[in-house]
Amino acid sequence: MTTGKINVSVENIFPLIKKFLYSDHEIFLRELVSNATDATLKLKHLANIGEAKVEYGNPIIEIKIDKEGKKIHIIDQGLGMTAEEVEKYINQVAFSGAEEFLEKYKDSAKDSGIIGHFGLGFYSAFMVAEKVEIITKSYKNEPAAHWTCDGSPEFTLESSDKTSRGTEIILHIAEDSLEFLEEGKISGLLEKYNKFMPIPIKFGTRTETLPKPDDAPEDYVAETIEVDNIINNPNPAWTKQPTELTDEDYKEFYRELYPMQFEEPLFNIHLNVDYPFNLTGILYFPKMTGDLQIQKDKIQLYQNQVFVTDNVEGIVPEFLTMLKGVIDSPDIPLNVSRSYLQADGAVKKISNYITRKVADKLKSLFTENREDFEQKWNDIKIVLEYGMLSEPKFYEKAGAFALYPTVDEKYYTLEELKEKTKDTQTDKNGNLVILYASNKDAQHSYIAEAQAKGYDVLLLDSPIISHLIQKLEADNEKLTFVRVDSDHINNLIKKEEETISKLSDEEKEKLKTELEGVISDKKYSIQLEALDSQSAPFVITQPEFLRRMKEMSQTGGGGMFGMGNMPEMYNLVVNTNHELASNILNSTDKSHQEAVVKQALDLAKLSQNLLKGEELTAFVKRSFELIK
Repeated sequence: MTTGKINVSVENIFPLIKKFLYSDHEIFLRELVSNATDATLKLKHLANIGEAKVEYGNPIIEIKIDKEGKKIHIIDQGLGMTAEEVEKYINQVAFSGAEEFLEKYKDSAKDSGIIGHFGLGFYSAFMVAEKVEIITKSYKNEPAAHWTCDGSPEFTLESSDKTSRGTEIILHIAEDSLEFLEEGKISGLLEKYNKFMPIPIKFGTRTETLPKPDDAPEDYVAETIEVDNIINNPNPAWTKQPTELTDEDYKEFYRELYPMQFEEPLFNIHLNVDYPFNLTGILYFPKMTGDLQIQKDKIQLYQNQVFVTDNVEGIVPEFLTMLKGVIDSPDIPLNVSRSYLQADGAVKKISNYITRKVADKLKSLFTENREDFEQKWNDIKIVLEYGMLSEPKFYEKAGAFALYPTVDEKYYTLEELKEKTKDTQTDKNGNLVILYASNKDAQHSYIAEAQAKGYDVLLLDSPIISHLIQKLEADNEKLTFVRVDSDHINNLIKKEEETISKLSDEEKEKLKTELEGVISDKKYSIQLEALDSQSAPFVITQPEFLRRMKEMSQTGGGGMFGMGNMPEMYNLVVNTNHELASNILNSTDKSHQEAVVKQALDLAKLSQNLLKGEELTAFVKRSFELIK
């Protein structure tokens, strides 16, 4: 038996490991199962190239809990270690790494999260164990070794009578970590970190009912047997080639990833690249809500099928963090810190690749089955519009598939829309005016007026649409977007012809004075306009510029400082050619005149969904008075 002292100058290294190397103690199981997987896969490689003269077989990794003995066993059938290798890898290499790590990061180690760079995974065991044993037998024809360390710098290394190849790690769980002896706790950790590890992982057994034989008698009692409880799927969909998978396979994998999600994904994008970096994965477009935040943190990041995190910010472009799925890359370190990611060139390349791949897939979906793509548009538009705003490369490609639906559910690309509307919706200054509504029901009367003129009206209702149309206007000369309720129909797209007012300038001045005497609310700016006599007498509009700046300010950026808190401002357009304008002007009954003005204003408010509470009650009461 050998005893020895691990050569470290950092005093009492184990408490430091426990305190600093990981902020999350549960990671020990991930690290140890990952090591067991590596040992198994290395043996497979050596056997394949003829360097290990052994039968590889069908190895598994087993996790066992001994609650009474306060122990956890992690057992593999991998390549194992000789006593010399234990001495080298456990006592020297890892500890020199630990010493270097603690010296370098002793002031900030708790937050650094980069233990993986130093090969310290094994020592995460001491975060939960007061004593650790390694019993290991190499695939080489040498005696087995038994290493023990109780958390002090002393260790023992002796021979063992283990006869089977592989390594068993025994953790003697410390008093402050007894929760890890609960079956539910370990089962949850294996499910979280090791669900898709490439080697089968056994955790206990389960009963399985044998199928009923064809010739079974009527009183046949179903037989059950005990089988290994394999907790993982070693061959998840993303490790296969797209040609090997059907649509149903992709949906089945989605259900495996999100067992509590009952809605089917809209479509998926299979990522597969091996140069200039390695990356595989499957991203799914789920049905989107209007909430940009609630969807995030649904993409899982793996490294060689080991779960790392579901915070993929920096690796996946921000607009795609609302998707779901899996990304697996050995080129992303296991213990990723935000600052490390931001500075890493490979990670930026990965982000750019994912952006390009998603754009290419969307274009092919649009080209191959436009009708299907149009049906899905409203469920995916929030992601795509966000991408067009935040990723210049995506914006460039999106022109080929970004859609602009009309209120009649017809879908156009921007170029198609320009072509369709140029003859009818170009104003007297040569600007092409694209009309849009944000709410089909609330703005129905405005939409109807525009359509009566032969104009197309888009339905653009996502929360960030003001930002997007601002960008589209900046990038397309002589193109402007105007919401259909931002002015009277004659002013939305100004043509050469002008309607002559039936009222003289003097009469208009008098009418305005009468109206201002009744309408005291300062948020309504009264504008007299000579419109068609059949047009509405009173129309409330909200200036496009002010409303858009306010919306942009409320959804972040783009607006003038403090715009989001500005009170609402409206124009009250009064049609001087409507009979009501003349009636108000010529009325001799002041109280009746006042009631009519208030009624007309309230009707205009009603069409903009602005009539509420006390004002609505007064309107209803006044309506009954007027029809008596």
